[in-house]
Amino acid sequence: MGLAAPWNAGGLGSAGGNPLRRAADVVVAAALLVASAPILLAATIAIRLESAGPALYRQCRVGRDGAPFDLLKLRTMVAGAESIGSGMAVDKGDPRITRVGAFLRRYSLDELPNLLNVLRGEMAIVGPRPTIPVQVEQYSEHQRRRLEVKPGITGWAQVHGRASLPWHDRIELDVWYVDNRSLALDLRIFARTVGLLASGQGLYRGETGGWRPRG
Repeated sequence: MGLAAPWNAGGLGSAGGNPLRRAADVVVAAALLVASAPILLAATIAIRLESAGPALYRQCRVGRDGAPFDLLKLRTMVAGAESIGSGMAVDKGDPRITRVGAFLRRYSLDELPNLLNVLRGEMAIVGPRPTIPVQVEQYSEHQRRRLEVKPGITGWAQVHGRASLPWHDRIELDVWYVDNRSLALDLRIFARTVGLLASGQGLYRGETGGWRPRG
């Protein structure tokens, strides 16, 4: 079974997780943080110069086995954006997005602080993107299977359309990843992520993508 068995060992949903996977996540996250430090510094200064409010944005997300944690991102919208306009929904051209924020979103640089979540053990490099509690409350039993692994910075659904995917399709892709994850698959996702960042595709939900609350 090669590298797939030890990489995936430790059990989906188990408390301990996989030491090999965790070690790889820490090494990659630490290396990327060091390499991106100048970008983070420049982005922090630009955010603070353009608009009032902290440069770092925190939002409660749901992690492995339903455990909540604070997701860290660079702020790309005006302070208090969640209580203005369309709330949690963000579409292309949203007036709440700052000029600096639009640039950061285009190249997914706002996600760089996610690397701190990886070092803290709340996230992995590869896995389903973490969602907010109200979304998890609407999961079916089958859909809750995406919580059996740590959420990731990039994932199988991310490289197949990101926010532009219909919500049901996005979750199904994540559940498929849970059932099939391996070192080879993670490397494939990581490689495809590089191309995705260059293209900027799937950043916004558009007409049919993303989650919409039940009315």
